[in-house]
Amino acid sequence: MELHVHTFDLPLKHTFTITHESRDVQPTLIVELTWHGKSGFGEATETPYYGVTMEKMIYQLESIRSFLPSDILPHPNDFWKMMSKYLLDDHPFALCALDVAYWDLWGKTHDKALHQLWGLDISQNPITDYTIGMDTIDVMVSKMKEMPFPLYKIKLGTNQDIEIIEALRKETDAVFRVDANTAWTVEQTLEFAPKLKALGVEFIEQPLKADNWEGMKRLKKESVLPIIADESCITESDVAQCAEYFHGINIKLMKCGGITPALRMIQQGRNLGLKIMVGCMTESTIGCSAIAQLLPLLDYVDMDGCLLVDDKISQGIRIDFGHVIYAKEGGTGAKLIQHG
Repeated sequence: MELHVHTFDLPLKHTFTITHESRDVQPTLIVELTWHGKSGFGEATETPYYGVTMEKMIYQLESIRSFLPSDILPHPNDFWKMMSKYLLDDHPFALCALDVAYWDLWGKTHDKALHQLWGLDISQNPITDYTIGMDTIDVMVSKMKEMPFPLYKIKLGTNQDIEIIEALRKETDAVFRVDANTAWTVEQTLEFAPKLKALGVEFIEQPLKADNWEGMKRLKKESVLPIIADESCITESDVAQCAEYFHGINIKLMKCGGITPALRMIQQGRNLGLKIMVGCMTESTIGCSAIAQLLPLLDYVDMDGCLLVDDKISQGIRIDFGHVIYAKEGGTGAKLIQHG
């Protein structure tokens, strides 16, 4: 098996602002694994907020070249177990890219999409939202008008959050979700929740700081809207704790280390009665094509990253008014069309 690492700077269609940062370009790393003429692809984005740099990911991946399978392909679960010994420290973004590339390769060698290999029914898939990043109210309204969609995720954490939702609601009857990215207090959340519910908001994602467990315990009991964990749910070990404090969890492949641990987190969350969401970073179609394979297992999905960037590097799934259209190829269906 051969490992190839490609790096790109993906231009964002608009400046993307959340509580933690603003950016116009998203550096991303693509892992390509080749085996007997077939290639599998996975992705990880540079994310300074989590201490993830391109240099660090490349160093991690170069360190495992000699440990890659050379004769037979082990099952992806076994491959992840082997690679996680070297790549699970800190935030396992590089491990995610490697794991997704391997699952993609595995599916392509079996000439089946991953959802087919897993025996999943894609006929009732949830639709994805489209994210509106923080900006002035006028700009947020214009972004929404530019992309007509049935479901929007609105990034909040300003001094006029309710006014933003009121202004957006005047322009559409779409369902809203809001993501405060840890910017609110308990009191703000309890004050905002009834107003947001009346404005057609479906749930609130991560309103409090990730370690404010007492506050989130109160919100779970008192909020009129469901509360979904994001920053509080990073890896498998977080799921059980989140079940006590949240109504659901948002799993991100890059944060947990790929498809393999995400599948376990989904099952664990289901067993604990949690609503299950999978989210994305601002990533290319390669990353979003991996998320698409999990859709039948989810209640909610946020996989609009490939719509937020100017993706000229990859192909795979397509998104039509929130609905995912799968590629014909096996694995995740992703392919790299520009090499970096």
